[in-house]
Amino acid sequence: MSTEVFPHEPVPYEGLGRPIKGPRALTHDWRRFWHLTYNIARNEFKLKFFGSALGYVWQVMKPLLLFGVLYVFFVVISHVGSGGKPDERFYGVQLLGSIILFTFFAEATGGAVRSVVDRENLVRKIQFPRLVIPLAIVLLAFFNLMMNLIVVLIFALISGVHPMLSWLELPLILVMLILFSTGLAMLLAAMFVRFRDIQPIWEVISQIVFYGSPVIIPITAVREKLLLPPNNSQIDNLLYHLYMLNPLVTVFQQFRHAMVTHATLSAGQALGSWAALLEPLGVVLAIFVLGFWVFNRSAPFVAENL
Repeated sequence: MSTEVFPHEPVPYEGLGRPIKGPRALTHDWRRFWHLTYNIARNEFKLKFFGSALGYVWQVMKPLLLFGVLYVFFVVISHVGSGGKPDERFYGVQLLGSIILFTFFAEATGGAVRSVVDRENLVRKIQFPRLVIPLAIVLLAFFNLMMNLIVVLIFALISGVHPMLSWLELPLILVMLILFSTGLAMLLAAMFVRFRDIQPIWEVISQIVFYGSPVIIPITAVREKLLLPPNNSQIDNLLYHLYMLNPLVTVFQQFRHAMVTHATLSAGQALGSWAALLEPLGVVLAIFVLGFWVFNRSAPFVAENL
């Protein structure tokens, strides 16, 4: 009795049914979700300095070294912020505070870009809500921010800054910064899975954002350049409006006003009215919603796209 072997014909893709989806971005078990996020961030925090002689001191030294370089070249040599104006008082504290806040933004977004791809083995083998990964990166950056803010507080008190009731605004300022950074972190992490050019592109954008925010140059100098005669054309007004739409401008400026000296303009004063704050707040909300939407849609297919 003879048997014939029939070659198996390939099954059309459509005949395989719908693609199998992996774990989604979120989970109904919120306790497990936050437990995973916290533990990943804590482990990353410990491993970051494992075997280092100075350990956590390096996390504080990095922004301090950047502050020292910028202070020497821009303040001592170029005399930025040393014109004797009231809003330039405690300029060193303003500069350090802005650097610390931007360091958090850079760590949260830059670290999130490769976060999912670098954990490919974890993503492929373990079922867990994917949003845990970029949120853990943001939480890790938040741990570092808290350590660095202690240094800013000590430096401010040594420099002569007195405690003010407006220091109570700090949680609100940080919430805006965290929401903006988290939205970008989710967006970048999701996009990098499919488009590997995102990392170098974001590195360039991050540098542009650093110099396009009131980290080194006070916002009053930008206002004088764009809004005061004879530089108050429609194009100048448009450029200033676009400048103020950057949520980091609002965050840094309000930090300087609330935490360092009231001689600096508040974010509302810089925008023209407190109602105008709705514009950068709207940008923050839009980025956060967009980042979550993109990450949530791509999360079930992350493993097959790696």
